[in-house]
Amino acid sequence: MTTNKELYPLASPENAKRKADLAPKQIEAWRNFSRTVFKEGVLDEKTKQLIAVAVAHVTQCPYCIRSHVPQALKKGATKQEIMEAIWVAAEMRSGAAYAHANIALDAMDEAEK
Repeated sequence: MTTNKELYPLASPENAKRKADLAPKQIEAWRNFSRTVFKEGVLDEKTKQLIAVAVAHVTQCPYCIRSHVPQALKKGATKQEIMEAIWVAAEMRSGAAYAHANIALDAMDEAEK
């Protein structure tokens, strides 16, 4: 397993406790929110984890990727489904960059006035 401790300190029980101790009410609210969001509802837990994997790649959160990939596998996702979710994320991210070119076109038009 490769890590870059200088850029991304390792997630550890000690760091989790330190963060919780600094804001106990907030961490409990966040934990309850997280548990609620990932419970089966209209979407099953596997689908929710695949969404989380995709979003983690768009937000480029290494901690989220390392957390949600194993959870997706545990909920029954295949490696192929995980990779396909990542490709959906990649398309959405690149699609957003292309769509934002409309803003650049608008700015060019405004600059010419």
